[in-house]
Order: sequence, then structure tokens, then C-alpha cells
Amino acid sequence: MPPGVKVLIVEDEPHALMGLAELISGWGYRTETARDGIEGWEKILAWSPAIVVTDLKMPRLDGLGLLARLSEEGHNFKSSAAVVLLTAQGTIQTAVEAMKLGAYDFLLKPVDATRLRNILANATRQRETEIELEVARRRLRETGVLGSMVGTSKAMREIFSLIEQIAPSNVSVLITGESGTGKELVARTLHDLSPRKPHPFVAVNCAAIPETLIESEIFGHEKGSFTGALERRIGCFELATQGTLLLDELAEMPIGTQAKLLRVLEERKLRRLGARTEVDVDVRVLAATNRNPEEAISGGNLRADLFYRLNVFHIHMPPLRTHLEDLPSMAEAMLAEMNAKHNRNVAGLAPSILDRMIAYNWPGNARELRNTIERAVILCPDRAPLDAGHLPPGFGKQHTAAPVADDSSVIPVRVGNTVDEAERMLILKTLEATGQNKTRAAEILGVSLKTLHNKLKEYSQAGQPA
Repeated sequence: MPPGVKVLIVEDEPHALMGLAELISGWGYRTETARDGIEGWEKILAWSPAIVVTDLKMPRLDGLGLLARLSEEGHNFKSSAAVVLLTAQGTIQTAVEAMKLGAYDFLLKPVDATRLRNILANATRQRETEIELEVARRRLRETGVLGSMVGTSKAMREIFSLIEQIAPSNVSVLITGESGTGKELVARTLHDLSPRKPHPFVAVNCAAIPETLIESEIFGHEKGSFTGALERRIGCFELATQGTLLLDELAEMPIGTQAKLLRVLEERKLRRLGARTEVDVDVRVLAATNRNPEEAISGGNLRADLFYRLNVFHIHMPPLRTHLEDLPSMAEAMLAEMNAKHNRNVAGLAPSILDRMIAYNWPGNARELRNTIERAVILCPDRAPLDAGHLPPGFGKQHTAAPVADDSSVIPVRVGNTVDEAERMLILKTLEATGQNKTRAAEILGVSLKTLHNKLKEYSQAGQPA
């Protein structure tokens, strides 16, 4: 809890007022007091507290009247405050109705100090989130930047608007788009603009985990639950407690694991492998995939019920080639990031490099742009701008199937070869062409990284060169 958060205490009983002020001040809050709702409203306007703790029954203006005034002035950012009502046993129903009018919480008298402290801490976190979101909105209006995301095109502004609306909630979000479009960046921005920001953000790539280990990775396991389980392992769900979990490449998760995931999402409980009891989970779950969800469902790779459970909101990240007007601002932001990362002082981007970049169609999307900028920053002298000479050799040239001097890119498939043999030669030749970059090879072949790993494992087990 940051020191100095302002708390206004409104209470007509003098001893109770002083007691609350001493208690709350002792926890590090800055306190101010008022003896009824009229004085409380004047203090709110003059002092702008983050939290108002007010008695429900008071002369002149009671707690409900004070709440009503705050609700009427809700458009005024300065006057927005979390209202905590103090109520006697006989007025609980009134306090519940006040919650519907916008009160943050209510507390029975005599006050439980531990519960009050927890309520103030939670209200403080909510207030911080609201302020950060307002700052993000202003920054977006002025510069086209939301968190680490950059763009002023219509497509990106629509995405930013949706992120702003849903970030403070706990709803699940499905993020789709080609590889490299920034799906994880969307997930991180949703986390950073939510009340869960102080807690972990955990991302797990479902395509990069062997099928035999994925349940242990996600749900955890107990010691001795299977061969090699030498100790208890906490899974990604528990690692992300009170934070956000991103399940990347969701359509590559085994169907059986998807069924268990759906149960965890529905019941908010999980059972580690080999465990006899369940544990509660408090995690916001986001999912991402570069596949078309409808095609993944029809192809048997994604459960329809899991899709509907996760697809409360859908954010589709467009490929870079469709919003190239954002490229200059994206490149400038990436340049600043790489200057800091590599302790360089490259002085901007020359028109020659921007012209070449805008003329390119970026099959690797924002990830390819980032890698290109990083390479150029390393090559460029300090205090000089990036220019076209710092681009990779042959950048932007379209490769054709024209005859070449050697046949290194030709796959020798002959009559008599089986389909499996032809497939193996195609996979190995593609890996060779990409310098053994499995991620890039999988993209070229149009398969998932998990499928490629499984194929290579088959070749290895069969004693075939891989």
C-alpha cells in the first residue's frame, strides 16, 4: 500500500470518529474527518480523498445522501472516490441497496479492524487502476500509445478502445491473429491496465510443451504422481494466483487437457496430478491462437465449449501489411526500446529506411519488424540515424522460382517415394533453408510448432536422420 493515500472519515459520534482516524492513520493513510454529510461533501471538494469511510445514519446529510452526491458528480474525475459505508445490524438491507448505487463496500458496527484494513487496501488498488487507465487514455489520445502498443490507424484505435473497456474486468478474452502480430503484447496490456497488475503475468506456449508434460505444466503435480515426479510442482494456474494467465497457441493443447481446463474455468478449482484434494484458483485467463477458431473447432483441434467459455471478448490483431500507416510510429518506439536494451544512441530513422520498410509486406509482422530494427541498431554507429544500408542483405526482394545454378532448394521426389518420405524430405529441407529455425520452418510449412517437434521426434525414434 503506497503511503499517503487520502481517506476521509465521516462520523457524527465523536469517540468513534477519533478512534477510526487513529486506527486508519496508523496504517499509513492520510486522514481527514467530518461530523456529518454536509461537512464531508465540503471536505471531498476541497481535499479530493481516494476513499470515503462514512456512517450510514447522520444528521443533516446521511451516508446515502453523500453517496448520491458523489454519484451525481461521477463525471468529475477529481471527485470520484471509493465509498465504504458503516452500518448497524438493522440497516444491512439499506447498505446492500447502497452497493447497487455505487458504494464500494459496507462494514458492520462495531468495526472489524482486519476487515476494514483489507477493504481499504482493495479500494486503494482499484483507485490506482482507475488512475492508470485514465492516464493511459490521455496518452492514447495525445500520442496513439496504449501501454507498449503503438498505432493511430482505425484498426488499432478500435483495438485500443476495446482493451480500455475490458481491461479492468475479470472476463476471459480470446486473442487471434497471425504469428508475430503482437497477441502476447495485447495480453500484457490487458494485465497492466487491470487491478491484477501487482500480481504475476504468466504466459505458457501450449505448442512448445510435449503432450506428456502439458497437464503437469498447467495444473502442477504431486511428488510421485508419475515416473520422474521427484517433488511437488506448482503449475501455471497457481503461479498466476491473483494475476493473469495467458494460454498461447490454445488450439495446440491436447483435447483431453482442454476438457480439464474447461472444468477449472467453470469451477475455479483445480486438482494437481496425483492430488486427492482440490485447490481454489483466482486467475484471469486469456487465450491466444494463430489459427482460425472456427476451422480449429471443425478440424477437431479445439473444443467448441472451451471456445465459447473463453471467447467472452474477441480481439483480432491485424497483420502489419494491412496497417502500414502505423509502421513509422511502431519503428520509432522499437528504436527507443533497442537503444535502451543495447545501451546505444541511434538518432532516429532516415527517410530511406522508412521508404523501404513501407514498401515491404512483412510476412513476419511486428516480430519481424522488431528483429529488423534490433539488427539495424547494433550495426548503426552512435548518434547516426538508421538508413537503408543497415537493412539485411536482399531486404524486401521477392524471391521467385527462377532457375538457379544449383539444386539445393529442390526436393528430389521420385515415383516410388511414399508420402511419408516426401513429407520428411520437405520438412528437413525447409529446416535447412531456415538455418534450423523451427518456428520459422513451421510457419512456412503451415503446421504448428508442436506438430513439427512431433515429426522430428518420430524421425529420431525411427533412426532416420533429422
